[in-house]
Amino acid sequence: MQEIERKFLVKNEDYKLDASEVHHIIQAYLNRDPERTVRIRIDNGKAYITIKGKSDSTGTTRFEWEKEIPLEEAEKLIEIAEEGIIEKVRYIIPVENKLKFEVDEFLGDHQGLVLAEIELPSKDLPFQKPDWLGEEVTGKKEYYNSFLSKAKSG
Repeated sequence: MQEIERKFLVKNEDYKLDASEVHHIIQAYLNRDPERTVRIRIDNGKAYITIKGKSDSTGTTRFEWEKEIPLEEAEKLIEIAEEGIIEKVRYIIPVENKLKFEVDEFLGDHQGLVLAEIELPSKDLPFQKPDWLGEEVTGKKEYYNSFLSKAKSG
């Protein structure tokens, strides 16, 4: 129940050439406390509740618990969520060693922001960085979805 992930800005749209899946995601937060967030997500018609703990000092590791829930329940929970819904299109890009990048194109208030994440089995695992990958923003709170959900772009 631990998430190890690194996050990057994206330089161009070349990632779309290697995408194996595309998802439409809507998510909202029931709680954005700095110590823990509680998120509701609808992803291509499936729904999930996720609890994430505070990140470690590097921003790469934190507690994460997720469970699938009925779509109707997720829709009701989104209605009572804190202000600020995130909507995005996610591209899944497989890479070596069964790893994958998840590239999110944000819609709405954050139109134009594109972020890539890779989840790793250990902090020190090396991985190939595609040419479309830009600056690393791991640990920068302004790129957390929970922060974006309450911040307007511009």
